[in-house]
Amino acid sequence: MTDLGSLAWPDVASRAATTVVVLPVGSTEQHGPHLPLSTDTHVALALARRLASLRADMVVAPAVPYGSSGEHAGFPGTLSIGQTALELMLVELVRSADAFAGTLIVSAHGGNGEAVGRAVDLLRYEGRQVRAWSPPSVDPADSHAGHTETSLLLALQPETVQAHQIQPGVRQPLDRLWPVLRRAGVGAVSPSGVLGDPTDASAAAGEELLYEWTRELLRSLDGWP
Repeated sequence: MTDLGSLAWPDVASRAATTVVVLPVGSTEQHGPHLPLSTDTHVALALARRLASLRADMVVAPAVPYGSSGEHAGFPGTLSIGQTALELMLVELVRSADAFAGTLIVSAHGGNGEAVGRAVDLLRYEGRQVRAWSPPSVDPADSHAGHTETSLLLALQPETVQAHQIQPGVRQPLDRLWPVLRRAGVGAVSPSGVLGDPTDASAAAGEELLYEWTRELLRSLDGWP
């Protein structure tokens, strides 16, 4: 596995035409009182690197640490560039990667989904080899900073998890919360910012998820590009 940012341009030139560049996209947003703002970025980068370790024709670009996080704007530390800016940024980044055989966007923040989808549609219309992948939902009542994301961080960056701050959050399916979330943000339904229950999270559960997602991502790319 190779990180693109560690290479010099002649190193890239010698392999770009047969290499897919993997672009991890995360966010800088609240993840409850116990997880770092960079949670989604850690997850996206980890998945990209694990994928590249299984496919020799892939190189991992520096992660994009900002996304569309307006629903978390009420929490200090959240930095959002919004959907329009994210879409434009992804379009321009993929256009600039034309030397490569293709570009794979790995986004680990659900709020990025619409912007990523529009960017991919436009880029494909332009004739570019591009795909996007995001981790599937594990539990609709555990959508943010709950069991899933806390387990992932315990597996990836345990030193960033503030265990003494772990507390249950709101346990309702996201589709029930969505009307309020769209109108007033996460803080209107969960003062802590947690949507789920992280109290039984574990590194073992996180590692199992990472393994499953990496294999699912690998299978989804069979024969591409």
